[in-house]
Order: sequence, then structure tokens, then C-alpha cells
Amino acid sequence: MIKQKKTGQLIVISSPSGGGKGSIINGLLKNDNQTRWLSVSTTSREIRKNDIPGITYNFVTEEEFLQKIKEGYFLEYTNYVGNYYGTPKKLIKEKLEQGIDVILEIEIEGASNIKKLVPEAIFIFIMPPSLKVMAERLKKRNTDKIEKIIERFHTAYKEINEVTKYNYVVVNDVLEDAIEKVEAIIKAEKCRVDRIEEVFLDTKEEEIHELLMKETKEFKNNPISTKIN
Repeated sequence: MIKQKKTGQLIVISSPSGGGKGSIINGLLKNDNQTRWLSVSTTSREIRKNDIPGITYNFVTEEEFLQKIKEGYFLEYTNYVGNYYGTPKKLIKEKLEQGIDVILEIEIEGASNIKKLVPEAIFIFIMPPSLKVMAERLKKRNTDKIEKIIERFHTAYKEINEVTKYNYVVVNDVLEDAIEKVEAIIKAEKCRVDRIEEVFLDTKEEEIHELLMKETKEFKNNPISTKIN
């Protein structure tokens, strides 16, 4: 009786460094990689030892990134802790039109840019359980020098105050619980009224009328007491 829009949902997931958004997204894709797709951002930052080009990021030089900006390649882009990050435009549009949900794993400023362009997107902020845990997670990464870790920590501290700009906030304390909460958000969003394209009845009005009249007649002929066990 309800025909929903066939286009996919744009899901923006952000968190301060150490929030664990990557782990949550991996969980979402593990649960469903057929109707979900993670957009791979382009960045000018250096490749780390645990990076997989084309999987974690598409890596380019700063000069190449700036050229892509001129070509209109990005839906949005930002400079975060001295490096450029951008979201490709064409492929995202194609996936959404195919009915596939597109997940964007982007920083707070990038999410703000997306909100101006696509306000109907779903914005989810992943919060670390505490600043202490966040600092420990940054250290455990063992991917940055101490100066960069301190810079990321200070940036993350400021970013937590941006949570009110999002639709939802999920505290990532126990990973499995956090994934389950994000799953619930995505499912609930699919039931939004603004995703309804058409409401229709698969039965003719005359048939409904006859059915109601029949039910009314049967109800009158059988006292209510006979219907109660």
C-alpha cells in the first residue's frame, strides 16, 4: 500500500580522531555489502603503513588534488590537519540512483559542507566514551608522531562541540552495541514519511465497501458475548 522512493540514502558518519567511526562502518558493511557502499575519499596526506590505496583512501599529491578541485571532481573537500580530503561526486550520484545507500566517512567540516548541499542526508556523529579513551586510541594507532597525535587530540576536543549539527549521536564504548544503534538509525530513516513516493490501495473502493457491509451484518447477527471466549 506504500511505495517508497527507490533512491539510496546518503549516510554521513563523522567522529573526532579516535572515535572509532572506521570500525563501525566496517561492521555496517559486514552486515550488508549488497545495498551499502562506502565512498572512498581522496586525500593528499602521506600513505601510512596500514593504508591500502583505493580502499582506505585514493592517494594523490597536493598538486593533483588542487587540479581535481578545478575540474569540479569533488562534491565537497576540506583541509584537515594540513592535508586535503575530498568526496568524489559522480560515482556517489550513480550509486544513489541505483538504490544503494552511500556511506561517507568524513570529517566534521566536510560533513558541514555536505549538509549545505544535501540537507536530507543522514548525519551521524560517533562519540568516544571519554577523552581519556580517545587519547589512548590515538596512541595505539602508532601511525603518527607525538606532535601529530597532540594536534589531532586538540582538534578532536574542539570537534566534539559540533555534535549538535548532526541528526544523531552514538557513543562508541562497546563496538557491537554502537554498530547495532547505527543499524537501527538507518532502518528507522527508511520509514520516514518523506521517503514515501505514493500511497495506494490494491483493492477497489467498491470491494472494500461490500466487505465492510458484510462484516457489519455478521457483527449485528452475532451478539458480542458470542465472540468472546
